Amino acid sequence: MALIRRKADNFLSYIPIINSSNSYEEGESGFITIQMIHNGIFDKVAQFLFFTPKVSRIRLDEYGSFLWKQMDGVNTVGELAVLLQERYGEAAQPLYERLISYLKILKNNRFIFFKRDDKIDDRV
Repeated sequence: MALIRRKADNFLSYIPIINSSNSYEEGESGFITIQMIHNGIFDKVAQFLFFTPKVSRIRLDEYGSFLWKQMDGVNTVGELAVLLQERYGEAAQPLYERLISYLKILKNNRFIFFKRDDKIDDRV
């Protein structure tokens, strides 16, 4: 009996999509600041008991702001890597490791999702 292996997904073909539940703005310096609203039940309890903020503001650095502006719902992770390499050259190295780690952090914090085959993929 032959084992059937599912072809591994290529992360570079995924398309990052900005989560519309968080707003963001571009400052005069060109850096992106994401406003993350804390409105879950645990957030409300923490706000009441520990006076935590209702909104967190996360300012992206130069590389993160550049990538954020390129996430248009069309560019794949691979295309973002090419754009990053063209813009920053050797300063972007190690390119793929850094890019994938950064995108996973954005995803884990629910700032982005990934689209694959026209479906949102939460497994990444």
